[in-house]
Amino acid sequence: MAAAGDMYVSPCLPRICVRPRSRILELAKPKTVFHESSPTLVWGNQETIWALSGGAMTARPSARILALSRPKEYFSTYQCRCRPMIGGRTALAKFGYPSERLLRLAEPKKLPTASLVRRSPEWSVSLAAQNYNASKRILELAQPKKVHPDFMPPREVPTQVSSFATSANASARVQKLAEPLIRETTCCTKHTHPGDLISSVSRSSQKAVASPRTIELSKPKQVHAKYMPPRDPEWPVTQAAKHAVATPRVVELAQPTTRPRMGLTTLNPDAFKVKEAAIKAACSPRIEELARPIQR
Repeated sequence: MAAAGDMYVSPCLPRICVRPRSRILELAKPKTVFHESSPTLVWGNQETIWALSGGAMTARPSARILALSRPKEYFSTYQCRCRPMIGGRTALAKFGYPSERLLRLAEPKKLPTASLVRRSPEWSVSLAAQNYNASKRILELAQPKKVHPDFMPPREVPTQVSSFATSANASARVQKLAEPLIRETTCCTKHTHPGDLISSVSRSSQKAVASPRTIELSKPKQVHAKYMPPRDPEWPVTQAAKHAVATPRVVELAQPTTRPRMGLTTLNPDAFKVKEAAIKAACSPRIEELARPIQR
């Protein structure tokens, strides 16, 4: 910016000369910083932040200020009684007399007069009830419930063991017969080596001649005539297949199907429009047969 007495030429208006005004120069001056700071505050005391003037200290409050300066009164006596005390309960609270409301609530609950009259669950029956003739329906309902006709009571013990049998002593023969039968394993010998036979073959079995039926049964079961074994997952490719050239139809079928994106179908107004050929198409008898619902 040029000096106060120099000429200032605007870039937008090159032919017009503009002189700065005194107001603009005054606003262009930097703002003065207020260096006066507040006194140091010490929290926790009753001193004011700013010193009070003599007029404020000697002023007399009005009636309204005196009314507002009074503490708020407790209008609930229950709140005053339940308020905790730092020094404990007072001497008058220990020897206080309860109110009429507390005395009435402290009385025990009185029983009704009807329960005092009927002291026992058994009471006298009137003469009319004693001499009443029951109807057939009442006699029918008074019959005890019968058990089911197919009900079977618990069976009794089939045989009663006598006291002599329970106190008898078994003989040596009976105790020997009561022992379990221990069978020895005959499928293999006790002391054998890995290369030895499990059981020895007799000479007569070694010299025996098998019959035609035994030879027929000893033959392994054969597979079906049309049985084909599972193909190896890896098989060699022929030279003709390696050098084969695909036809244009095969190349066309090998191309993946291209479908439009969902965003484009939502923006297309004719996305769900049915073609005229589909509207005029006539379904065949087979399609009508397949379109019928299944009858169950």
